[in-house]
Amino acid sequence: MISTVKQSAFTINGCDFIRSKSQSLVSSRRISVLPPLPAMKSRRSSGVSISKPVFVSSVESFGGLKRSNEKTDSGLVKCKAYEADRAEPIEGPESKTEVARKMKIGVYFATWWFLNVIFNIYNKKVLNAFPFPWLTSTLSLAAGSLIMLISWALRIAEAPKTDLEFWKTLLPVAVAHTIGHVAATVSMSKVAVSFTHIIKSGEPAFSVLVSRFLLGESFPTAVYLSLIPIIGGCGLSALTELNFNWIGFSGAMISNVAFVFRNIFSKKGMKGKSVSGMNYYACLSMLSLLILTPFAIAVEGPQMWALGFEKAVSQIGPQIVWWMAAQSVFYHLYNQVSYMSLDEISPLTFSIGNTMKRISVIVSSIIIFRTPVQPVNALGAAIAILGTFLYSQAKQ
Repeated sequence: MISTVKQSAFTINGCDFIRSKSQSLVSSRRISVLPPLPAMKSRRSSGVSISKPVFVSSVESFGGLKRSNEKTDSGLVKCKAYEADRAEPIEGPESKTEVARKMKIGVYFATWWFLNVIFNIYNKKVLNAFPFPWLTSTLSLAAGSLIMLISWALRIAEAPKTDLEFWKTLLPVAVAHTIGHVAATVSMSKVAVSFTHIIKSGEPAFSVLVSRFLLGESFPTAVYLSLIPIIGGCGLSALTELNFNWIGFSGAMISNVAFVFRNIFSKKGMKGKSVSGMNYYACLSMLSLLILTPFAIAVEGPQMWALGFEKAVSQIGPQIVWWMAAQSVFYHLYNQVSYMSLDEISPLTFSIGNTMKRISVIVSSIIIFRTPVQPVNALGAAIAILGTFLYSQAKQ
């Protein structure tokens, strides 16, 4: 007979094993089956576990069982056995699963960064030719909502099971997400993509400040020290930016604050909810679209959009339509992949991945749009990003 035990000795109820025909208990005394190891000085009873195998012969084959004269608990039989070494390693299937999981996360990260770079390129092209950030932001949310509705209708993705309480908890998250999305788009319509992302790399500083003074949370000293290079680097980049614009700078700062509150509301409101990352972001996009549409019409309006579109077509040609469609679709895709990756990794790993994403966006936008960068400006960006990385490590 092969069994497994957690400790070298365990106590079990003898009535489960030895009964007479009349179901009466054969023995109610402790019976010592095998002697313990000499090194064992204490006897501890333990529950049966599957941690280690042990080889035990049948009860009937035990010869010369010695009954103890000491009084014991009624109905108990004590059996001691030696732990056996594993005959075969069990790490094989687990290691393959771990490798597959890491490869999956790697694919998520690579796809996330690639889609984000493509979105930022097309988004900036659209805003250069069609400077209407409110409509551009609305189209991004509309494209994502349409993609997910079609996916649910065709059963490509399983539709989430939501209730009124879910949408109530999602509302403050959607409001913060809408503000952050529009503010970032306004910023990129006024300044270089690289500058917007340099300022947005200061988001951890806002997260710590809001959590400390509004929520009363405390952090280790290393977290506060990591804010010094973040704030200093962002400030140095802003002071040395050749095409500095206050609206662009303010938009990036407002976006930082809004996304901090979005994360706070999301953590508080989504506890216990069983909605996947992909469907959660889809619901967030739909609710944000409902919030943003009336404001976009009020701020810019159909007449301005029509005039701006005619001008863009005369300058760029029909490809402006492709640019607008591409930036809308890629915005949804990169956010969707980021939320899917968050289901697989820890928040710390996600934070590090987000930092690396900003580096790829900043470098690629500088190369593609040939953005002039001074050495001091590049130094400030590097310091800010380094501070963000240190923050993610200190937060661990």
